[in-house]
Amino acid sequence: MPFFIVRNDITKMRVDAVVNTANRSLLGGSGVDGSIHRAAGPGLLLECMELNGCAPGQAKITGGYDLPAKYVIHVVGPRWRGGAQGEEEQLVSCYRSALALALEHRCETVAFPLISAGRYGYPREAAMRVAAETIGAFLEDHEMTVYLVVFDRDSYQLSTRRFQNVQSYIDDHYAADNADKGPRDRQWRNLMLPRSGGVGGPPRSRPKSRRKEDKNDVPSTGFGGVFWERMPMAAAPPPPSSAGRTLEETLDQLDESFSQMLLRKIDEKGMTDAQCYKKANIDRKLFSKIRSDKGYKPSKPTVLAFAIALELSLPETKDMLQKAGFALSHSYKFDLIVEYFILNGNYNIYEINEALFAFDQSLLGA
Repeated sequence: MPFFIVRNDITKMRVDAVVNTANRSLLGGSGVDGSIHRAAGPGLLLECMELNGCAPGQAKITGGYDLPAKYVIHVVGPRWRGGAQGEEEQLVSCYRSALALALEHRCETVAFPLISAGRYGYPREAAMRVAAETIGAFLEDHEMTVYLVVFDRDSYQLSTRRFQNVQSYIDDHYAADNADKGPRDRQWRNLMLPRSGGVGGPPRSRPKSRRKEDKNDVPSTGFGGVFWERMPMAAAPPPPSSAGRTLEETLDQLDESFSQMLLRKIDEKGMTDAQCYKKANIDRKLFSKIRSDKGYKPSKPTVLAFAIALELSLPETKDMLQKAGFALSHSYKFDLIVEYFILNGNYNIYEINEALFAFDQSLLGA
């Protein structure tokens, strides 16, 4: 855990394994296959020649050679023939087989392309759905960070027709006067991807003045990533009504930190810690920090990820945000998209992230 959709060149990804969409011969081709072979060098082809090809839906593993990755996992995806020829089953098998090999070789980080969505003609939106569902199901039972890497503009700008209702909600509620709010109104993008000198690699360290999440709130684009600026506290929603509570109970609620509220909600929902952080698309190590530090200051996407995992109502979500010093604002599409899914009772974090990605917003989780 977690699972991210990122925009990058898969040959530049500094991960344990990259997945190659190969043909049956495994001897190189066009598209992602050709790019990986060129970047890896002749050693990859020589090893592939010893594998005797690969059947559709299956996977085989080789060394990474000149790639930043240690391994290359080769899969043969299905060609789209209308959808009634077992294409989805084969595509699911590609992801499962590749993940099984990654697990067998103790890979902690894996980067996938969008399998079969290129020259094999698999519809991109359907391919994205299969990828998210299959990878998400795997991560429910295993600790691994998985990146779905898309490269060209056509790949990552998935048609927003699938999210027409989201677009309508944005159109109806977006605050048009946010242009008067200075730098915070600038367009911002999901830069939460492996970076090193602008391409590939582990996440870039933030400048020291920005390293802690408690510096964050509203997205503001900066060199090397997305930073979050705190909103004025006057914009925060009022605390929940104290009607029916004793004074002591009310004061206890006011003094409750984000970390304490999170742990309380996990208990109230009857969830285990692992169930919660996995549903939130949150790394186990980050969750451990939150659990051990009563005063931990999370980022806004982290708070919302936990709200989604806990299936909180909108008032409960606003309450959790307030504990961390944040608020939802109709001046930001990111907030509106998350709000839309909560109001419609859709707490599938992968679908929410797909919508955020389609609208060029930052993703939930960490």
